[in-house]
Amino acid sequence: MNEQGAKPWYPWLLVGLLWLVAFLNYLDRILITTMRDPIVSEFSLTDAQFGLLTSVFLWSYGVFSPLGGYLADKYSRRNVIIFSVAVWSAATAWTGYVSSFEELVAARIVMGMSEAFYIPAGLALITDYHRGRTRSLATGIHFSGLYAGLALGGIGGYIAELWGWRYGFHVFGFFGCLYAVVLLFTLRDHKEVTAPDVPAHKAATVGFMDAVKTLVGERSYRVLLFYFVVLGIANWLIYAWLPTFLREQFSLGLGEAGISATLYPQIGSFIGVLLGGIWADRWFKANRKSRIWVMVIGFTVGAPFLMLMSWTSLFLLAIVALFFFGMARGFSDANLMPVVRQVVDGRYAATAYGVLNFLSTIAGGLMVYAGGALKDADVDLSVIYIVAACLLLVATWSLMLVNVKKGDPR
Repeated sequence: MNEQGAKPWYPWLLVGLLWLVAFLNYLDRILITTMRDPIVSEFSLTDAQFGLLTSVFLWSYGVFSPLGGYLADKYSRRNVIIFSVAVWSAATAWTGYVSSFEELVAARIVMGMSEAFYIPAGLALITDYHRGRTRSLATGIHFSGLYAGLALGGIGGYIAELWGWRYGFHVFGFFGCLYAVVLLFTLRDHKEVTAPDVPAHKAATVGFMDAVKTLVGERSYRVLLFYFVVLGIANWLIYAWLPTFLREQFSLGLGEAGISATLYPQIGSFIGVLLGGIWADRWFKANRKSRIWVMVIGFTVGAPFLMLMSWTSLFLLAIVALFFFGMARGFSDANLMPVVRQVVDGRYAATAYGVLNFLSTIAGGLMVYAGGALKDADVDLSVIYIVAACLLLVATWSLMLVNVKKGDPR
Protein backbone atom coordinates (compact mmCIF):
# COMPACT_ATOMS: atom_id res chain seq x y z
CA MET A 1 0.00 0.00 0.00
CA ASN A 2 1.09 3.60 -0.58
CA GLU A 3 0.46 6.47 1.78
CA GLN A 4 -3.08 6.98 0.48
CA GLY A 5 -4.02 3.35 1.08
CA ALA A 6 -4.03 2.23 -2.58
CA LYS A 7 -1.92 -0.65 -3.87
CA PRO A 8 1.30 0.59 -5.51
CA TRP A 9 0.23 -0.50 -8.98
CA TYR A 10 -3.29 0.94 -8.85
CA PRO A 11 -2.40 4.53 -9.88
CA TRP A 12 -1.01 3.18 -13.15
CA LEU A 13 -3.92 0.75 -13.60
CA LEU A 14 -6.18 3.78 -13.22
CA VAL A 15 -4.31 5.56 -16.01
CA GLY A 16 -4.81 2.49 -18.21
CA LEU A 17 -8.52 2.27 -17.47
CA LEU A 18 -9.04 5.95 -18.20
CA TRP A 19 -6.83 5.78 -21.30
CA LEU A 20 -9.55 3.74 -23.02
CA VAL A 21 -12.21 6.16 -21.78
CA ALA A 22 -10.21 9.04 -23.25
CA PHE A 23 -9.88 7.11 -26.50
CA LEU A 24 -13.65 6.66 -26.78
CA ASN A 25 -14.25 10.26 -25.68
CA TYR A 26 -12.48 11.73 -28.69
CA LEU A 27 -13.22 8.96 -31.17
CA ASP A 28 -16.97 9.34 -30.70
CA ARG A 29 -16.92 13.12 -31.02
CA ILE A 30 -14.59 13.30 -34.06
CA LEU A 31 -16.19 10.56 -36.20
CA ILE A 32 -18.68 12.97 -37.67
CA THR A 33 -16.02 15.35 -39.05
CA THR A 34 -14.53 12.60 -41.25
CA MET A 35 -17.97 11.60 -42.61
CA ARG A 36 -18.84 15.02 -43.98
CA ASP A 37 -19.79 14.16 -47.55
CA PRO A 38 -22.35 11.38 -46.96
CA ILE A 39 -23.97 13.27 -44.08
CA VAL A 40 -24.15 16.54 -46.05
CA SER A 41 -25.58 14.61 -48.99
CA GLU A 42 -28.22 12.72 -46.99
CA PHE A 43 -29.53 15.76 -45.13
CA SER A 44 -28.79 18.40 -47.85
CA LEU A 45 -26.66 20.57 -45.55
CA THR A 46 -24.62 23.71 -46.19
CA ASP A 47 -21.06 23.98 -44.84
CA ALA A 48 -22.34 26.27 -42.10
CA GLN A 49 -24.96 23.69 -41.05
CA PHE A 50 -22.35 20.94 -41.01
CA GLY A 51 -20.09 23.17 -38.91
CA LEU A 52 -23.05 23.71 -36.58
CA LEU A 53 -23.02 19.99 -35.71
CA THR A 54 -19.61 20.44 -34.11
CA SER A 55 -20.51 23.84 -32.68
CA VAL A 56 -23.58 22.63 -30.77
CA PHE A 57 -21.52 19.77 -29.39
CA LEU A 58 -18.89 22.23 -28.15
CA TRP A 59 -21.42 24.69 -26.73
CA SER A 60 -23.25 22.02 -24.73
CA TYR A 61 -19.90 20.50 -23.74
CA GLY A 62 -18.65 23.86 -22.55
CA VAL A 63 -21.78 24.87 -20.64
CA PHE A 64 -21.86 21.65 -18.64
CA SER A 65 -18.10 21.33 -18.00
CA PRO A 66 -18.04 23.51 -14.85
CA LEU A 67 -21.00 21.57 -13.41
CA GLY A 68 -19.29 18.26 -14.15
CA GLY A 69 -16.11 19.47 -12.48
CA TYR A 70 -17.97 20.78 -9.45
CA LEU A 71 -19.88 17.52 -8.95
CA ALA A 72 -16.60 15.60 -9.22
CA ASP A 73 -15.06 17.84 -6.54
CA LYS A 74 -18.05 17.75 -4.22
CA TYR A 75 -19.17 14.13 -4.51
CA SER A 76 -17.37 11.39 -6.41
CA ARG A 77 -15.02 11.56 -9.37
CA ARG A 78 -15.61 7.84 -10.00
CA ASN A 79 -19.40 8.13 -10.23
CA VAL A 80 -19.22 11.20 -12.48
CA ILE A 81 -16.89 9.34 -14.86
CA ILE A 82 -19.11 6.24 -15.08
CA PHE A 83 -22.23 8.36 -15.64
CA SER A 84 -20.49 10.33 -18.37
CA VAL A 85 -19.26 7.26 -20.28
CA ALA A 86 -22.65 5.53 -20.17
CA VAL A 87 -24.67 8.53 -21.38
CA TRP A 88 -22.34 9.72 -24.14
CA SER A 89 -22.01 6.16 -25.47
CA ALA A 90 -25.79 5.88 -25.64
CA ALA A 91 -25.88 9.22 -27.48
CA THR A 92 -23.25 7.91 -29.92
CA ALA A 93 -25.37 4.86 -30.70
CA TRP A 94 -28.44 7.11 -31.08
CA THR A 95 -26.56 9.21 -33.67
CA GLY A 96 -26.50 6.16 -35.94
CA TYR A 97 -30.31 6.03 -35.92
CA VAL A 98 -31.25 9.69 -36.50
CA SER A 99 -33.69 10.43 -39.31
CA SER A 100 -33.41 14.23 -39.61
CA PHE A 101 -30.93 17.08 -39.26
CA GLU A 102 -32.78 18.33 -36.19
CA GLU A 103 -32.48 14.94 -34.49
CA LEU A 104 -28.79 14.81 -35.39
CA VAL A 105 -28.33 18.20 -33.72
CA ALA A 106 -30.17 16.91 -30.63
CA ALA A 107 -27.94 13.83 -30.43
CA ARG A 108 -24.83 16.01 -30.66
CA ILE A 109 -26.12 18.22 -27.84
CA VAL A 110 -26.71 15.21 -25.56
CA MET A 111 -23.25 13.86 -26.43
CA GLY A 112 -21.68 17.22 -25.59
CA MET A 113 -23.51 17.51 -22.28
CA SER A 114 -22.49 14.03 -21.15
CA GLU A 115 -18.89 14.15 -22.40
CA ALA A 116 -18.44 17.42 -20.47
CA PHE A 117 -18.50 15.51 -17.20
CA TYR A 118 -15.55 13.27 -18.03
CA ILE A 119 -12.37 15.30 -18.62
CA PRO A 120 -12.45 17.42 -15.40
CA ALA A 121 -13.24 14.35 -13.28
CA GLY A 122 -10.78 12.06 -15.09
CA LEU A 123 -7.84 14.46 -14.92
CA ALA A 124 -8.57 15.30 -11.30
CA LEU A 125 -8.68 11.62 -10.35
CA ILE A 126 -5.38 10.91 -12.12
CA THR A 127 -3.66 13.87 -10.45
CA ASP A 128 -5.10 12.78 -7.09
CA TYR A 129 -3.18 9.52 -7.41
CA HIS A 130 -0.08 10.89 -9.21
CA ARG A 131 1.91 13.66 -7.58
CA GLY A 132 5.24 15.36 -8.08
CA ARG A 133 7.54 13.18 -10.16
CA THR A 134 4.84 11.23 -12.06
CA ARG A 135 2.08 13.81 -12.48
CA SER A 136 2.88 15.18 -15.94
CA LEU A 137 3.78 11.75 -17.34
CA ALA A 138 0.56 10.17 -16.03
CA THR A 139 -1.47 13.06 -17.43
CA GLY A 140 0.39 12.77 -20.72
CA ILE A 141 -0.22 9.03 -21.04
CA HIS A 142 -3.92 9.65 -20.42
CA PHE A 143 -3.99 12.31 -23.13
CA SER A 144 -2.35 9.89 -25.55
CA GLY A 145 -5.69 8.06 -25.39
CA LEU A 146 -7.41 11.21 -26.65
CA TYR A 147 -4.94 11.41 -29.50
CA ALA A 148 -5.45 7.76 -30.36
CA GLY A 149 -9.17 8.46 -30.53
CA LEU A 150 -8.60 11.45 -32.78
CA ALA A 151 -6.20 9.51 -34.97
CA LEU A 152 -8.45 6.49 -35.40
CA GLY A 153 -11.41 8.80 -35.83
CA GLY A 154 -10.06 9.14 -39.33
CA ILE A 155 -11.34 5.64 -40.08
CA GLY A 156 -14.77 7.21 -40.12
CA GLY A 157 -14.23 8.15 -43.75
CA TYR A 158 -13.38 4.55 -44.65
CA ILE A 159 -16.27 3.18 -42.58
CA ALA A 160 -18.62 5.54 -44.41
CA GLU A 161 -17.29 4.38 -47.78
CA LEU A 162 -17.51 0.66 -46.93
CA TRP A 163 -20.60 0.26 -44.72
CA GLY A 164 -22.28 3.66 -44.52
CA TRP A 165 -21.76 6.48 -42.05
CA ARG A 166 -24.20 5.10 -39.44
CA TYR A 167 -22.32 1.86 -38.83
CA GLY A 168 -19.42 3.38 -36.86
CA PHE A 169 -21.74 5.14 -34.44
CA HIS A 170 -23.54 1.87 -33.70
CA VAL A 171 -20.35 -0.12 -33.01
CA PHE A 172 -18.53 2.41 -30.83
CA GLY A 173 -21.66 3.52 -29.01
CA PHE A 174 -22.62 0.03 -27.87
CA PHE A 175 -19.01 -0.79 -26.93
CA GLY A 176 -18.88 2.31 -24.70
CA CYS A 177 -22.03 1.26 -22.87
CA LEU A 178 -20.45 -2.11 -22.07
CA TYR A 179 -17.22 -0.48 -20.91
CA ALA A 180 -19.15 1.70 -18.45
CA VAL A 181 -20.12 -1.55 -16.70
CA VAL A 182 -16.44 -2.54 -16.49
CA LEU A 183 -15.61 0.81 -14.88
CA LEU A 184 -18.34 0.24 -12.30
CA PHE A 185 -16.26 -2.60 -10.86
CA THR A 186 -12.74 -1.19 -11.30
CA LEU A 187 -12.67 2.56 -10.59
CA ARG A 188 -12.06 3.84 -7.07
CA ASP A 189 -12.02 7.37 -5.70
CA HIS A 190 -8.86 8.55 -3.99
CA LYS A 191 -9.27 8.80 -0.24
CA GLU A 192 -7.90 12.33 -0.12
CA VAL A 193 -8.91 14.68 -2.92
CA THR A 194 -8.66 18.09 -1.27
CA ALA A 195 -5.93 20.60 -0.63
CA PRO A 196 -3.15 19.89 1.89
CA ASP A 197 -4.42 19.78 5.48
CA VAL A 198 -8.05 20.30 4.42
CA PRO A 199 -10.31 17.42 5.54
CA ALA A 200 -12.31 15.87 2.71
CA HIS A 201 -15.66 16.57 4.33
CA LYS A 202 -14.99 20.32 4.29
CA ALA A 203 -14.77 20.31 0.51
CA ALA A 204 -18.43 19.33 0.31
CA THR A 205 -19.41 22.61 2.04
CA VAL A 206 -17.94 24.77 -0.73
CA GLY A 207 -20.65 26.15 -3.02
CA PHE A 208 -20.29 26.30 -6.79
CA MET A 209 -20.29 30.09 -7.06
CA ASP A 210 -17.86 30.39 -4.14
CA ALA A 211 -15.51 28.00 -5.91
CA VAL A 212 -15.75 29.96 -9.19
CA LYS A 213 -15.19 33.29 -7.41
CA THR A 214 -12.12 31.90 -5.68
CA LEU A 215 -10.74 30.63 -8.99
CA VAL A 216 -11.23 33.78 -11.04
CA GLY A 217 -9.81 35.83 -8.18
CA GLU A 218 -6.40 34.29 -8.92
CA ARG A 219 -4.47 36.27 -11.54
CA SER A 220 -2.52 33.21 -12.63
CA TYR A 221 -5.74 31.29 -13.17
CA ARG A 222 -7.09 34.12 -15.34
CA VAL A 223 -3.96 33.82 -17.50
CA LEU A 224 -4.63 30.09 -17.85
CA LEU A 225 -8.19 30.93 -18.89
CA PHE A 226 -6.95 33.25 -21.64
CA TYR A 227 -4.47 30.66 -22.86
CA PHE A 228 -6.98 27.82 -22.92
CA VAL A 229 -9.66 29.88 -24.68
CA VAL A 230 -7.24 30.71 -27.50
CA LEU A 231 -6.05 27.10 -27.59
CA GLY A 232 -9.66 25.91 -27.91
CA ILE A 233 -10.36 28.36 -30.73
CA ALA A 234 -7.26 27.27 -32.62
CA ASN A 235 -7.62 23.54 -32.02
CA TRP A 236 -11.26 23.30 -33.07
CA LEU A 237 -10.79 25.51 -36.10
CA ILE A 238 -7.89 23.29 -37.12
CA TYR A 239 -9.26 19.83 -36.41
CA ALA A 240 -12.89 20.40 -37.38
CA TRP A 241 -11.96 21.65 -40.86
CA LEU A 242 -8.63 19.90 -41.45
CA PRO A 243 -10.09 16.93 -43.40
CA THR A 244 -11.84 19.39 -45.71
CA PHE A 245 -8.70 21.54 -46.05
CA LEU A 246 -6.47 18.59 -46.95
CA ARG A 247 -9.01 17.14 -49.37
CA GLU A 248 -9.35 20.44 -51.23
CA GLN A 249 -5.71 21.54 -50.99
CA PHE A 250 -4.16 18.24 -52.11
CA SER A 251 -7.05 16.60 -54.04
CA LEU A 252 -7.38 13.66 -51.63
CA GLY A 253 -10.24 11.17 -51.33
CA LEU A 254 -12.62 11.27 -48.38
CA GLY A 255 -10.93 8.40 -46.53
CA GLU A 256 -7.36 9.57 -47.19
CA ALA A 257 -8.14 13.12 -46.14
CA GLY A 258 -9.83 11.92 -42.94
CA ILE A 259 -7.00 9.64 -41.87
CA SER A 260 -4.32 12.21 -42.81
CA ALA A 261 -6.04 14.93 -40.79
CA THR A 262 -6.23 12.79 -37.67
CA LEU A 263 -3.37 10.28 -37.81
CA TYR A 264 -0.25 12.40 -38.42
CA PRO A 265 -0.84 15.25 -35.93
CA GLN A 266 -1.94 12.72 -33.32
CA ILE A 267 1.23 10.68 -33.76
CA GLY A 268 3.11 13.90 -33.04
CA SER A 269 0.89 14.61 -30.05
CA PHE A 270 1.35 11.07 -28.75
CA ILE A 271 5.12 11.53 -28.78
CA GLY A 272 4.75 15.06 -27.40
CA VAL A 273 2.77 14.10 -24.30
CA LEU A 274 5.29 11.43 -23.38
CA LEU A 275 8.38 13.57 -24.01
CA GLY A 276 6.74 16.67 -22.55
CA GLY A 277 5.58 14.77 -19.47
CA ILE A 278 8.95 13.14 -18.78
CA TRP A 279 10.86 16.37 -19.47
CA ALA A 280 8.63 18.49 -17.21
CA ASP A 281 8.66 15.95 -14.36
CA ARG A 282 12.46 15.70 -14.38
CA TRP A 283 13.01 19.44 -14.79
CA PHE A 284 10.55 20.05 -11.95
CA LYS A 285 13.23 19.02 -9.44
CA ALA A 286 15.26 22.09 -10.38
CA ASN A 287 12.50 24.48 -11.55
CA ARG A 288 8.95 24.53 -10.18
CA LYS A 289 7.80 26.35 -13.34
CA SER A 290 9.15 23.57 -15.56
CA ARG A 291 5.69 22.57 -16.72
CA ILE A 292 4.89 26.11 -17.83
CA TRP A 293 8.18 26.41 -19.69
CA VAL A 294 7.64 23.12 -21.51
CA MET A 295 4.27 24.43 -22.73
CA VAL A 296 5.81 27.75 -23.84
CA ILE A 297 8.67 26.07 -25.69
CA GLY A 298 6.23 23.66 -27.37
CA PHE A 299 4.02 26.18 -29.16
CA THR A 300 6.81 28.70 -29.74
CA VAL A 301 8.31 26.03 -31.97
CA GLY A 302 5.07 24.33 -33.07
CA ALA A 303 2.85 27.26 -34.13
CA PRO A 304 5.11 28.25 -37.07
CA PHE A 305 4.72 24.70 -38.39
CA LEU A 306 0.96 25.33 -38.64
CA MET A 307 1.76 28.33 -40.83
CA LEU A 308 4.01 26.14 -42.96
CA MET A 309 1.19 23.61 -43.40
CA SER A 310 -1.08 26.43 -44.60
CA TRP A 311 1.44 27.76 -47.12
CA THR A 312 2.90 24.66 -48.69
CA SER A 313 1.66 22.96 -51.83
CA LEU A 314 3.64 19.78 -51.02
CA PHE A 315 1.57 17.13 -49.24
CA LEU A 316 4.61 15.50 -47.61
CA LEU A 317 5.74 18.83 -46.15
CA ALA A 318 2.23 19.45 -44.83
CA ILE A 319 2.30 16.08 -43.06
CA VAL A 320 5.67 16.91 -41.46
CA ALA A 321 4.29 20.28 -40.32
CA LEU A 322 1.20 18.63 -38.81
CA PHE A 323 3.43 16.18 -36.94
CA PHE A 324 5.44 18.95 -35.26
CA PHE A 325 2.34 21.01 -34.50
CA GLY A 326 0.89 17.90 -32.89
CA MET A 327 4.00 17.54 -30.72
CA ALA A 328 3.50 21.08 -29.43
CA ARG A 329 -0.06 20.29 -28.46
CA GLY A 330 1.20 17.19 -26.64
CA PHE A 331 3.62 19.30 -24.59
CA SER A 332 0.68 21.48 -23.55
CA ASP A 333 -1.79 18.72 -22.76
CA ALA A 334 0.66 16.78 -20.58
CA ASN A 335 1.24 19.82 -18.38
CA LEU A 336 -1.89 21.97 -18.25
CA MET A 337 -3.70 20.08 -15.47
CA PRO A 338 -0.49 19.73 -13.42
CA VAL A 339 -0.06 23.52 -13.75
CA VAL A 340 -3.67 24.02 -12.65
CA ARG A 341 -2.93 21.94 -9.54
CA GLN A 342 0.03 24.25 -8.82
CA VAL A 343 -2.10 27.38 -9.16
CA VAL A 344 -5.50 26.65 -7.54
CA ASP A 345 -6.72 25.25 -4.24
CA GLY A 346 -6.88 21.46 -4.52
CA ARG A 347 -10.52 21.48 -3.41
CA TYR A 348 -11.47 23.09 -6.73
CA ALA A 349 -9.22 21.10 -9.09
CA ALA A 350 -11.96 19.52 -11.23
CA THR A 351 -14.08 22.68 -11.12
CA ALA A 352 -11.06 24.69 -12.29
CA TYR A 353 -10.58 22.48 -15.33
CA GLY A 354 -14.32 22.50 -15.98
CA VAL A 355 -14.38 26.30 -16.11
CA LEU A 356 -11.40 26.22 -18.49
CA ASN A 357 -13.32 23.80 -20.72
CA PHE A 358 -16.42 25.97 -20.55
CA LEU A 359 -14.87 29.12 -21.97
CA SER A 360 -12.56 27.26 -24.34
CA THR A 361 -15.20 25.13 -25.99
CA ILE A 362 -17.82 27.88 -26.19
CA ALA A 363 -15.31 30.04 -28.02
CA GLY A 364 -14.12 27.08 -30.08
CA GLY A 365 -17.68 26.20 -31.05
CA LEU A 366 -18.35 29.74 -32.22
CA MET A 367 -15.21 29.66 -34.34
CA VAL A 368 -16.02 26.28 -35.91
CA TYR A 369 -19.35 27.71 -37.06
CA ALA A 370 -17.60 30.91 -38.15
CA GLY A 371 -15.12 28.79 -40.10
CA GLY A 372 -17.98 27.22 -42.03
CA ALA A 373 -19.55 30.61 -42.67
CA LEU A 374 -16.23 32.05 -43.84
CA LYS A 375 -15.75 29.07 -46.12
CA ASP A 376 -19.21 29.65 -47.58
CA ALA A 377 -18.01 33.22 -48.21
CA ASP A 378 -14.98 31.86 -50.14
CA VAL A 379 -12.41 32.71 -47.46
CA ASP A 380 -9.53 30.24 -47.80
CA LEU A 381 -8.99 27.91 -44.83
CA SER A 382 -5.23 28.49 -45.07
CA VAL A 383 -5.77 32.14 -44.09
CA ILE A 384 -7.81 31.07 -41.08
CA TYR A 385 -5.08 28.65 -39.98
CA ILE A 386 -2.37 31.34 -40.19
CA VAL A 387 -4.43 33.66 -37.98
CA ALA A 388 -4.96 30.79 -35.51
CA ALA A 389 -1.19 30.18 -35.33
CA CYS A 390 -0.52 33.85 -34.55
CA LEU A 391 -3.10 33.83 -31.76
CA LEU A 392 -1.54 30.70 -30.32
CA LEU A 393 1.85 32.38 -30.08
CA VAL A 394 0.43 35.36 -28.19
CA ALA A 395 -1.51 33.15 -25.75
CA THR A 396 1.43 30.83 -25.17
CA TRP A 397 3.82 33.65 -24.31
CA SER A 398 1.27 34.98 -21.79
CA LEU A 399 1.89 31.84 -19.70
CA MET A 400 5.15 33.39 -18.52
CA LEU A 401 2.97 35.58 -16.26
CA VAL A 402 1.73 32.54 -14.29
CA ASN A 403 3.02 32.14 -10.74
CA VAL A 404 2.96 28.74 -9.07
CA LYS A 405 2.33 28.12 -5.38
CA LYS A 406 5.15 27.10 -3.09
CA GLY A 407 5.12 23.86 -1.13
CA ASP A 408 3.46 20.59 -2.13
CA PRO A 409 3.11 20.34 -5.94
CA ARG A 410 -0.46 19.17 -5.71
